[in-house]
Amino acid sequence: MSASLVILNANIITLNPKQPKATAVAIHKSRIVAVGSNAEVRKHIAKSTKIVDANHETVVPGLVDCHVHMTEFGFFLQTPDLRNTQSIKEMQQKLREHASKTRGKGWIQGGRWDQEKFAEKRYPTRWDLDAAVSDRPVFLVRVCGHIGVANTQALRLAGITKETVVEGGKIDLDEATGQPCGIIRGNAMRLIWKVVPQPSSEVLEEACVLTCKKAVEAGLTGVHWLVETTDEIRAIKKLDSEGKLPIRVYLGVPLRLMDRLANLGLSTGAVDSMVRMGFVKLFADGSLGSRTAALKEPYSDEPKSTGLLLHSKKKLCQLVLEAHKAGFQVGVHAIGDRGIENVLDAYEEALKRFPMEDHRHRIEHCSVLNPQLIRRMKKLCLIASVQPHFVVSDPWIVDRVGRKRARWVYPFKTLVKKGVVVASGSDCPIEDISPLLGIWAAVAKRSPDESLTVKEALGSYTLNAAYASFDEDKKGTIEVGKLADFTVLSDDLFNIEPDVINKVVVEMTVVNGKVVYAREDSF
Repeated sequence: MSASLVILNANIITLNPKQPKATAVAIHKSRIVAVGSNAEVRKHIAKSTKIVDANHETVVPGLVDCHVHMTEFGFFLQTPDLRNTQSIKEMQQKLREHASKTRGKGWIQGGRWDQEKFAEKRYPTRWDLDAAVSDRPVFLVRVCGHIGVANTQALRLAGITKETVVEGGKIDLDEATGQPCGIIRGNAMRLIWKVVPQPSSEVLEEACVLTCKKAVEAGLTGVHWLVETTDEIRAIKKLDSEGKLPIRVYLGVPLRLMDRLANLGLSTGAVDSMVRMGFVKLFADGSLGSRTAALKEPYSDEPKSTGLLLHSKKKLCQLVLEAHKAGFQVGVHAIGDRGIENVLDAYEEALKRFPMEDHRHRIEHCSVLNPQLIRRMKKLCLIASVQPHFVVSDPWIVDRVGRKRARWVYPFKTLVKKGVVVASGSDCPIEDISPLLGIWAAVAKRSPDESLTVKEALGSYTLNAAYASFDEDKKGTIEVGKLADFTVLSDDLFNIEPDVINKVVVEMTVVNGKVVYAREDSF
């Protein structure tokens, strides 16, 4: 069979145990038709074949991000970036600059601020924001996504007062005045989102195009795309139908949209070109950074708090059962050990009442674990959907949970040893979208007893990512018959020091047999 694309002179790491290495690969349309030596693959070259000389660069199976807020990332790229802001004063200056550039354009959103980096070592307040921008509503989300700060105008539009109470959420009050100080936690953030104007279809599509461009530049060939609205889904499907979607999409959809999925032509496993329905997602708790992750014992640096459960155990069990019974793969956000324990109880009850052989249910993040919780995850055949770069971004873990519990925060190696399938992602825009940074963190930045080998870390973005989306027969390795999704790298991850994996450059990204990104001047 003649090939549409051939890659020669490559260092191909196939992750196929029957043929671990190769130097060339041939693709016919969207599928791999030959893997082997240059001589073997040249047999498939015809006049119309596009030939790429890899010049001994490394080719790996296409990298997949298993947890990423793509649309949010697209909007984030167009809003104030406060991730590296070192003080509230600097935050105010950036807000003023952004407001002056976007006069008359309504709400100011974005942020990703982190009070841990502020010189003031405190949360910003509504009055801090008012001092920068008072004539427009402002709502800035913390880096974790589970706490936000609103200015006075935003609070007024949302109808938030000192009497406002929200189940699974909290409105912080100023100690001196008893009035809302602007900090809003957990489910209470929905009060703000309800009054924020929804973006037009054109704006949504623009954000999706922008974020997909960044994804393929990072070497990603697929993403587990977490959406919030049916409008997002329609925008993604429209781009796909117009041939403008350069990346495979496995959707993570909020439980509240489950009843509408059929009207959108989506169900778990349903194929629609580059877009497939993936899992139904819900939340059990918050984050460690905001101290809203639900812990069994109090926070070491805030002894009065054990975090925040977003649902009672009874309600969580009901929600999980609803999605499970409907036949959907389920992914539950759970970070604290108390939150994770509730999720395990919910999955256990659902599987007992309605047994399902190959459900592949997931726990998103599953950060604070212990040996008993890990054993239960394995017994229930759950997938651990982790974000390795959290290891780098959370240097305060020991302060937050104490040394004893910190030992079991992000225990990647133990999960692997105990037979739990570990699939990796970024949680972008909370973290950088680069999968190479995730591999670097898993291999080089975790303590030796919990760090992964390069093969294990790479597998979590390829083989295990394919398993997490029921695609192991189509993706995850480079072998004949599988989809032609590859990531071409400047260096061999197996033959460089772990500490420099973060310096490796993506040279090319191939999706569905097409080159969707090539670094300038490469090849």
